[in-house]
Amino acid sequence: MPASKERVLIALLVINVFLQVFDGVATYFGVAAGYGEGNPLVAASFTYMGIGPALCFAKIYACGCLLLIWHLGRRSSLAVPAMIGTAIAYVAASVAPWSVAFASL
Repeated sequence: MPASKERVLIALLVINVFLQVFDGVATYFGVAAGYGEGNPLVAASFTYMGIGPALCFAKIYACGCLLLIWHLGRRSSLAVPAMIGTAIAYVAASVAPWSVAFASL
């Protein structure tokens, strides 16, 4: 794999992991402030595991999936678009809504 593609994949991995951490922390504080969780699977796990452990589990799982995409990216041309798509989805579905919600507090 060319070194430039590897650098792009690593940069996208770091960005996506940062977005996962942001989403976990923002969700924790948002739920504590009375907002709801948008993911029904994660919201349902709050009852069984508690908010903190459920979010940690979900975010560790998500980061594991990102690592899998990064690892497979050495052989697949779809890794870069998948990482870009994931980052765009998290900016649209997490960063933007939580920023608006927290700005209104």
